[in-house]
Amino acid sequence: MKRHEFLRELHKVSANRNYLEIGVNDGRSLTLSRVPSIAIDPAFKVVSELRCDVHLVKATSDDFFARDNPLQHLKGGRHPLRNLRRGRSPIGYWRKTTLDLSFIDGMHLFEFALRDFMNVEKYSDWSSVIVLDDMLPRSVDEAARDRHTNAWTGDVFKITEVLARYRPDLVTVQVDTAPTGQLVVFGADPNNRVLHDKYDEIMAEYKIPDPQKVPEAILERAGAVRPEALVEAGFWRPLVQARNRGLPRSIGWEPLRKALEQVGVSR
Repeated sequence: MKRHEFLRELHKVSANRNYLEIGVNDGRSLTLSRVPSIAIDPAFKVVSELRCDVHLVKATSDDFFARDNPLQHLKGGRHPLRNLRRGRSPIGYWRKTTLDLSFIDGMHLFEFALRDFMNVEKYSDWSSVIVLDDMLPRSVDEAARDRHTNAWTGDVFKITEVLARYRPDLVTVQVDTAPTGQLVVFGADPNNRVLHDKYDEIMAEYKIPDPQKVPEAILERAGAVRPEALVEAGFWRPLVQARNRGLPRSIGWEPLRKALEQVGVSR
């Protein structure tokens, strides 16, 4: 299954009510969204027809998340009166906005991808789904920080090891999509500050010059699940129901973790 096919299935099974994308490029992945969306890219060149209520942001993701109330568009309008004119409830203007589905495919350098994850997690919840692209490079050359190949993942593959080491509270799933794999993260906790507190320490260890030391397990995709197995798993419906009912983490997270582990996914 190709990455866009997998992302299309995630939109279906997650029944996401909103969508955030970092790294728009020509808009191919953004065309899959049918819900209120925010798409961020400092140099997007959308050539595909978009079929969602979207706020296209021409900025870096760091600059976007530095804004006051960056997810304002997902509240349904800039002002409660505008929501009323659109037939929407004005109450949503004050309600906390939580991202249901996020796709991170921005700058292919480890530090950028890590900051993107940290920023997205601040606006996510245990029932949110966060997807990082290009997480399974096929060669050391493809994983270089200094791009010298046509297909290029950069060194974002390191995110998997960092989350396993510093955030064992999350469940991360490597997915064997074509061409360069993805990582799906469950159990986001916006109150967790470990990555923020350890950021300098992480950079000192993981931000290293080429050539990159890509683990054999990454190159061989050992442990990566078939995308079909993940999207066909039985936990999606209970996850959506729990999310829509607003179940707190203390009630909803452990059942989801156990369900993920039952389909061959470990921390």
